[in-house]
Amino acid sequence: MIVRWKRRLVFLGGAISVGLIAILFAVVCEWANTTFHKLLAVSPWLPLLITPLGFALIVFLTRRFFNGSQGSGIPQVIASLDEHGDVREKVLSLRVTFGKIALTVMGFLFGASVGREGPTVQIGASIMHSMGKLARFPRSDMEKGLILAGAAAGVAAAFNTPLAGIVFAIEEMSRSFEEHNSSTILMTVIIAGITSLALLGNYAYFGRTSESLAFGSDWSVVILCGIAGGLMGGVFSRMLIEVNKGLAGRLGGWMRAKPIKFAAACGLLLALIGLASQGNTYGSGYNEAKSLIDGTSVLPESFGLLKMAATVISYVSGIPGGIMAPTLSAGAGLGYNIAQIFTSVPTGAAIILGMVAYFAGVTQAPITAFVIVMEMTANHEMILPLMAAAFIAKLCSRLICPTPLFHTMAKNFIATPAQQQGKPGDDS
Repeated sequence: MIVRWKRRLVFLGGAISVGLIAILFAVVCEWANTTFHKLLAVSPWLPLLITPLGFALIVFLTRRFFNGSQGSGIPQVIASLDEHGDVREKVLSLRVTFGKIALTVMGFLFGASVGREGPTVQIGASIMHSMGKLARFPRSDMEKGLILAGAAAGVAAAFNTPLAGIVFAIEEMSRSFEEHNSSTILMTVIIAGITSLALLGNYAYFGRTSESLAFGSDWSVVILCGIAGGLMGGVFSRMLIEVNKGLAGRLGGWMRAKPIKFAAACGLLLALIGLASQGNTYGSGYNEAKSLIDGTSVLPESFGLLKMAATVISYVSGIPGGIMAPTLSAGAGLGYNIAQIFTSVPTGAAIILGMVAYFAGVTQAPITAFVIVMEMTANHEMILPLMAAAFIAKLCSRLICPTPLFHTMAKNFIATPAQQQGKPGDDS
């Protein structure tokens, strides 16, 4: 009985910890992003100096002290679920968790086009995994259930989207659902969600929208968003997968031999893109996407494409940081472009469709895509259009990228961990 209650208390503490750390992580990342934009206000040319130097420093610290913290964190967690793999303790250690937090914050501080949501998945999984070892949970629970629960709670707390957290764990993380893990996942998401709700209140990530789409001729925008988002998301994923495998030729050799110099070069390219976008491609893209949805600002028409390019460069540089929020932001830019074609369609509706289509194209997880966008905008009027766009996007994405991005990277990580750890731009 005492052991059982000890396990329950440790489990409760782990779930609350995920919520608290996710909130603290969000606050610090926002501070870092605000600080960078204050420097940007001093001079738009400053990133040409500080971003390359910052990227070089981050990659040096990552490779020297926190190997395993590169990339978004989602492939690491997927790899840790492999029953025959030997990577769990490497990617879910508290040392790597600390590095993930600190280095992602540094990425925001130097203007990287990254998100905190993917890293929060790895952080949540690490916390629950560590708590499971502390409480000596049965092996069957610790093997998968606690890791999945921590990952789901990370998404739920990061986006304030509890339903999306559950769907994410089922569709993206495990691609299956085991009955004995259901209560663990649900309870962890609920507890982490309550923690976030208590401290931040009941808010929608991108605010509440009431845009709707009439059934009929207006649905042509659904088809176009689905096709465009899927194809562009497939290209994005294919690029990251090819870099993760290791490019051939001089460029690939330079990436492997001089990772710190390569990261500095990526930082310089990112700064140039920032100049071209009038400073709109730095950071997660949350403010830019929200302003497009609200109609409070007009961004350059090239914003969507430039944000995609900035995210690719940030990711392949080898620094820690996620792609979820930047992907949603780039999708919003795509939707804004498509809205100019369909003048009879509400602009906000096209933007939301662009977000879900591009997100589904990148992840090939359509259910997660439409649930997460629906919850983030608190818009239930668009459920059917969002679902349709997401599934069209997945089908189109598979034409270019036959296998899902995160799972392909996880398989590469499991197959050749020693080689993967040395690659710039990898997720190992």
